[in-house]
Amino acid sequence: MNITGLPDPHVVGIAISGKNLRGYIPSELGNLIYLRRLNLHNNNFYGSIPDQLFNATSLHGLFLYGNNLSGSLPPSICNLPRLQNLDLSNNSLSGSLPQNLNSCKQLQRLILAKNKFSAPIPAGIWPELDNLVQLDLSDNAFNGSIPNDIGELKSLSNTLNLSFNHLSGSIPKSLGNLPITVSFDLRSNNFSGEIPQTGSFANQGPTAFLDNPLLCGFPLHKSCKDPAKSSPGTRNSTPVSDNNPKKGLSPGLIILISVANAVGVAFLGLVIVYIYWKKKDDSNGCSCTGERKFGGNETSHMCSLCYCANGLRIEESDLEDQEKVGRGKPEGELVAIDKGFTFELDELLKASAYVLGKSGLGIVYKVVLDNGIPVAVRRLGEGGEQRYKEFVAEAQAMGKVKHPNVVKLRAYYWAPDEKLLISDFISNGNLANALRAVNGIWEVKLRLDLQSQCDALVHSVPTNSSIRCICLGKSQASFVGRNGQPSSLSWSTRLRIAKGTARGLAYLHECSPRKFVHGDIKPSNILLDNKFQPYISDFGLNRLITITGNNPSSSGGFMGGALPYLKSVQTERPDSYRPPEARVSGNRPTQKWDVYSFGVVLLELLTGKSPELSPSASTSIEVPDLVKWVRKGFEEENPLSDMVDPLLLQEVHAKKEVIAVFHVALACTEADSEVRPRMKTVSENLERIGT
Repeated sequence: MNITGLPDPHVVGIAISGKNLRGYIPSELGNLIYLRRLNLHNNNFYGSIPDQLFNATSLHGLFLYGNNLSGSLPPSICNLPRLQNLDLSNNSLSGSLPQNLNSCKQLQRLILAKNKFSAPIPAGIWPELDNLVQLDLSDNAFNGSIPNDIGELKSLSNTLNLSFNHLSGSIPKSLGNLPITVSFDLRSNNFSGEIPQTGSFANQGPTAFLDNPLLCGFPLHKSCKDPAKSSPGTRNSTPVSDNNPKKGLSPGLIILISVANAVGVAFLGLVIVYIYWKKKDDSNGCSCTGERKFGGNETSHMCSLCYCANGLRIEESDLEDQEKVGRGKPEGELVAIDKGFTFELDELLKASAYVLGKSGLGIVYKVVLDNGIPVAVRRLGEGGEQRYKEFVAEAQAMGKVKHPNVVKLRAYYWAPDEKLLISDFISNGNLANALRAVNGIWEVKLRLDLQSQCDALVHSVPTNSSIRCICLGKSQASFVGRNGQPSSLSWSTRLRIAKGTARGLAYLHECSPRKFVHGDIKPSNILLDNKFQPYISDFGLNRLITITGNNPSSSGGFMGGALPYLKSVQTERPDSYRPPEARVSGNRPTQKWDVYSFGVVLLELLTGKSPELSPSASTSIEVPDLVKWVRKGFEEENPLSDMVDPLLLQEVHAKKEVIAVFHVALACTEADSEVRPRMKTVSENLERIGT
């Protein structure tokens, strides 16, 4: 680059990674006094890190991870006054950490994992590292206790990773003073005693403390109290009664006390039942249900997130559900899960129906009932004739999910050759459509049979689009729309979508009847209403598909002639929203799987780039590995403007919020599933942004 005030350009960056380079790191690199970034990771360099390298006092980032470097960490490393990022992980460095690390005042990321460092972690250096946001000392041989002053790292925002060392002693309570966005990873050490319960400790799951045999207390399922010990009073109670046999109770008095106890318990039970039903009928507060009027998109109460303290609510219809399952298999039955939902099967047959789309989870239609209320009808496969009880149990569990940011299942229909799910119709398309339409262009290509089906697609796009549909014969149709003027999702709208989706997903994980794992979080499964409030759809369907199959026919079944049929060509493409562990055959979706997928959605909201587009889509940039692209951008300290959606650059006031959401997204998309936060923590972190 050209340097201001100098006639000739100078070297400011060297990036030669993954090239199988061998030998020593040349000390002459220290002569490049304008060098800002040195990136030599994932090569085969060996030997020690030369002291002369730190004469390059303009260095901001030093990335030497994934080599065979040995020796100690040179104390002169803090001669670099501007050093922000230091990643020396996955080498063979040894010795102790230099005591003068506190001189690295600008240091933001210190990553020394997978080395051979030993000795205790030094105290006295951490309070002065005011800018440190990431500390990873995992997979070394550090011993001794955790210094108390690590709790004074006020800027830490990612994971405090001290796992796989030889640390011992009690976990200091001062770690609770760290920001509540910090996740702990203290696995595989020798800690002992009770886990503190203050501050940030309340947000940690049990995986943070695994493989520490002497640790006890919440969130581990190991009490710190020894039940074998009993009080002296208990041991002495028997001899006292033996020495005073005449003071025993008479049989009549015992009977009287027993009857009184029984009456008291019965009365208390009646009071509890009365209070329960009173609250059920009169409650107007915010609850797990998040109820709203059927067919509308306005929630009567918006919950930040519901946490269930004493288990799940007992639904009024539970006994009825069990009776329906117990009665056996009917010929055909339409069952309303929601009390406010009433209509007859004939009404569904006569209603106008429009094809919204087809996927591996069945065909979806928009159906307008006689009262003008639209519903979404999902038609599943025709299998599962012998598995009626399983189908009903799964559908009832899905129907009990009630949250303002989750699509509500209202009814289901089961017959030997027909299975339907009826849910709310959300009127403004999905997030994938909204992101594609931000440049004013809308295009979808599907394989269609009829012009009427092509025309019906107008019901599945954002309401602010002007569209037209052209049928190209029986084999293909092109569906193109263009707004009168370009529209975009503002930053406040994107943040609202992110927060609402996080609340809904956290509810599914923490509060729903089955602690549901979604398994397919992506923009097309996040529906939007007219005010861009998000609704998670398609949860719980994977289990139903294993019962019914996913290939409804065009003519079979009770509904075969009533609903139009859509033939679509499904192309096999890698799902870039799924985490690395999903690529291992046989792995089932987990909640941490959902966390990763949500993180990719956040990155798409931030960058405007999709990790997964059809070849015909030309309105957005495709990035095959969006997570890797963003991480590389942060690692190389690229300007934020290179990564953020250009449509957001004019919103200068939101820069800090954008960076904060980037950090949340990167935490969600960690390759190691154990390091990813729970959705509850993710939702809480997002709620703090912009408030």
